[in-house]
Parts: sequence; structure tokens; C-alpha cells
Amino acid sequence: MEPSRKLSSSAIVLVLLLVVATEMMGMVVVQARVREKPSSHFKGLCLQSQYCTNKCMLEGYMGGKCKYLTRRCICSMECATTSTVA
Repeated sequence: MEPSRKLSSSAIVLVLLLVVATEMMGMVVVQARVREKPSSHFKGLCLQSQYCTNKCMLEGYMGGKCKYLTRRCICSMECATTSTVA
């Protein structure tokens, strides 16, 4: 490959990297963390996740599911954390 082709290829790659870097400046990144807690209102063995979900929603959570190994109803809620990419 001759030197002028290498230089032009390098210049194109550099320009593309600069465009991507300037597009990313100021973007907000949102990451959701899931908080899980056993239901305080669900009694007995958890066999159907729909009943568990209903109880968790009454407790103020976004949803719930049965943990099949322990047969407990576990409620879940997303806790969002925001960070700015500079």
C-alpha cells in the first residue's frame, strides 16, 4: 500500500472517531437496577406468578414472580440511576 493511501485511510478513520466522540458528548445514560424483596402480603407457597404479581402491585411494586426453588413470592421494582457521559 502506498503512503498516500495509508494516510487517507488513517484520516478517514480519525474523522469517523471524532464524529462518534462528538455525538456521544452530553448523552445521558440510564441504567436500571432491580430491587427485589419478599412479599409481606403473600401467604403460603407461591405456585403461580400471576397471584404473586397482583399482591406485589398492591404493595406498590412494579411486579413479582415466584422463586421456584424456595416457593416464595418476590416483588421487584426498578430503581433508575442516571449518569452523564462527558
